[in-house]
Amino acid sequence: MKYRELELKSIKYRKTILEIIFQSGAGHTGGSLSCIDILNVLYNGIMNITPENFSTFNRDHFIQSKGHSVEALYTVLQDCGFFSQTDLKSLNSFQSHFIGHPTRKVPGIEHNTGALGHGLSVAVGMALGLKMDKKQFRVFTLLGDGELSEGSIWEAATSASKYQLDNLIVIIDRNKLQITGNTEEVNPIEPLKDKFISFGFNVEETNGNNISSLMEILQKTPTEKNKPHVIIANTIKGAGVSFIENQIAWHHKVPSEIEYDMAIKELDKASINVQ
Repeated sequence: MKYRELELKSIKYRKTILEIIFQSGAGHTGGSLSCIDILNVLYNGIMNITPENFSTFNRDHFIQSKGHSVEALYTVLQDCGFFSQTDLKSLNSFQSHFIGHPTRKVPGIEHNTGALGHGLSVAVGMALGLKMDKKQFRVFTLLGDGELSEGSIWEAATSASKYQLDNLIVIIDRNKLQITGNTEEVNPIEPLKDKFISFGFNVEETNGNNISSLMEILQKTPTEKNKPHVIIANTIKGAGVSFIENQIAWHHKVPSEIEYDMAIKELDKASINVQ
């Protein structure tokens, strides 16, 4: 898929995220908008995961550890054909499986996540299992930067290094904001790159809201044999909608009708400017 097509998809996805959150009256707007470009590139350009092969283990695997940004994941899975638009629009409605965190009751979801800090442990176990079975598939996991304060992240990191899991690709949505403020004010995690290097990871950084930058770095990973891989994807919380960007209030804020209309108009203009 060409970069222009992916860029247009990201804009479309942002509109869908806003629509389903607005209609359901709940959702993590800021984080979903910050990570949507990452999910777009993974599912439409990098990973071998489809509705046809999902029931088998002979494919790539994806764990969304930052489960609260599930609206972004639901949006991409629907576009990839895992379920219908009607299912997607049932978000947070009575008896719907489409709730505020990933659950395996939703087609395309690999593992329940939501208690932050556990996704990396699950991904490490899956990557180790693939190694033991001599499978050549990869495990991708998306972490939020706020959850890096959880000790289980670093326990999993030591195991990934010990078992030389070069089939593990960890992507960190580094938008620098969590529910109560800036990550460096709440509980500092820097120097993040140096920490993962000290844990035995190969570490790279990129612009997590730039399609070409993401494609370039993900197409060549994993790049170092016998080392797990981390990509620090520097993003903007609320990316793509000017009045939502870098605003902590939008961590779990639902747009009003006026705000929703403003955001859609801004994204419509962005579509016209895609070259």
